[in-house]
Amino acid sequence: MQITDATLIDAYYRALIDRAADHVGIFFVGVRTTGVFCIATCRARKPKRENVDFYTDFKSALDAGFRPCKICRPTENAHSAPPEIEQAIAWVRSEPKTRIADWQLRQRGISPERVRRWFQRHYGITFQAFQRMLRVNVALQELKGGRKATEVALDSGYDSLSGFGYTYKKLTGTAPTDAARTIVIHRFTTPLGPMFVCATDQGVCLLEFVDRRMLETEFKDLQRLLKARIVAGENAHTRQAEKEIGEYFAGTRRDFELSLDTPGSDFQRAAWQCLQTVSYGGTASYQEQAIKLGRPEAARAVASANGANRIAIVVPCHRVLGKDGALTGYGGGLARKRWLLEHERAHQIAAPDPATASA
Repeated sequence: MQITDATLIDAYYRALIDRAADHVGIFFVGVRTTGVFCIATCRARKPKRENVDFYTDFKSALDAGFRPCKICRPTENAHSAPPEIEQAIAWVRSEPKTRIADWQLRQRGISPERVRRWFQRHYGITFQAFQRMLRVNVALQELKGGRKATEVALDSGYDSLSGFGYTYKKLTGTAPTDAARTIVIHRFTTPLGPMFVCATDQGVCLLEFVDRRMLETEFKDLQRLLKARIVAGENAHTRQAEKEIGEYFAGTRRDFELSLDTPGSDFQRAAWQCLQTVSYGGTASYQEQAIKLGRPEAARAVASANGANRIAIVVPCHRVLGKDGALTGYGGGLARKRWLLEHERAHQIAAPDPATASA
């Protein structure tokens, strides 16, 4: 949303001139003379007051036609975790069975209050809840590997099997002695903003920008369709997704090797498979996709199936245009769609794709 309050604009402009670190992510400033947008700490030469517009989020700046500044990289740096948050996350991931208390964070110079606020804002849960989810995810993998529930409970820091069982069932929906299906969710940053990746043991089931509309509905649908609970954590599929998406944005990957787990109707799955035949740097219309599916009358149904796609970029619904070649609806925003298409066109003749270089 564009900021129109004059008093707030004056305050933000002063923060921009002062390169105020405490305003990073609070506002995004579009510079009309250069066409770029920045965060508060940008080292570039400061624009005149009359040449700037302020926005509450980078998506609004993108939608207004501004592109990310190459100096301050606003979509990356405004949403990457501050150093002390990264330290807390690295700590809990290296020792997922350890319960990290507030006093232990303070011993390392980490503010529990800042950690708590960051997790509430970016995950919608507390840091303690994030820790519990990681512990349960590790326990789940060990139970699948054949370890006994009592051993896993004590090894995970629980004093009793009943306490472990209560937390386990609350998060997974089943008792530790029963087979549980879970969906792990992991957040990572890209040049166009942070993304969530969700995965089951079979493959990636969701890959979306975190500000995607209807994201909460997608989470609920996934849990219903897969009969599984979403818990914070990682697995081989989420790590592979982050790696391949990073290569895509670097311009070195054009084809993806990810395993996917995409529940949907027969027509939806056929439409999503058809989407993956649209080549990197190319485009297609809904009508052309309908013809490929042998349903030339079903262009609207194809559009609906594309809208229900939960795997951004990998299942490339951004490559589908209207019949007249115009950009049409995209869950991540039309500005992102335009950026992705231009990115692919610019990298069609680039370094070898790591997915095919060894072929």
